[in-house]
Amino acid sequence: MFLIILKYVKPLEYLDELIPAHIEFLDRFYNQYKFIASGRRNPRVGGVIIAKASSEEEIWEIIKQDPFYTNGAAEYEVIEFIPSKYDPRFECFVS
Repeated sequence: MFLIILKYVKPLEYLDELIPAHIEFLDRFYNQYKFIASGRRNPRVGGVIIAKASSEEEIWEIIKQDPFYTNGAAEYEVIEFIPSKYDPRFECFVS
């Protein structure tokens, strides 16, 4: 599993113009069962995506399709983690 942490580097007005395309990007990877949860950081300085993929390389290939990335609107940090303890309701995302 991976945490993808976005930090906005462009004005929010610019980000707002990219939101529809960013939502399409998110939907595409939710439909492929790669994304588990996503949302804005509070305060609105970026976002977070929880994802499942086979490797960090795969995550970066996904990130490179995000309009925030292709338009230079955000910086990305990728953190891989191995869930060792989790609520049983989360099992479908871990296995």
